[in-house]
Amino acid sequence: MIGMLFNNKEVKEMEYLLKRELEELLHDFEDNRIDRVVKHAMEERYQILFNMFKRVAHPTECMQYIRSKAVYGERETL
Repeated sequence: MIGMLFNNKEVKEMEYLLKRELEELLHDFEDNRIDRVVKHAMEERYQILFNMFKRVAHPTECMQYIRSKAVYGERETL
């Protein structure tokens, strides 16, 4: 594991970037035109980004980026 030190401004920037990436992924998960193989790769990316986001964001902010259990059911069929 690599440790990094950020000041408050850098943390806010990291939080902003992660939010935008998560929002884009959540939007793309709903696109039926995207192949299941690509969605599987997106799922892996989502998990990495969400875990990073949990480290810098307040828990209440994390709630809006949690995927529903119905979506996870779709993941099993991927």
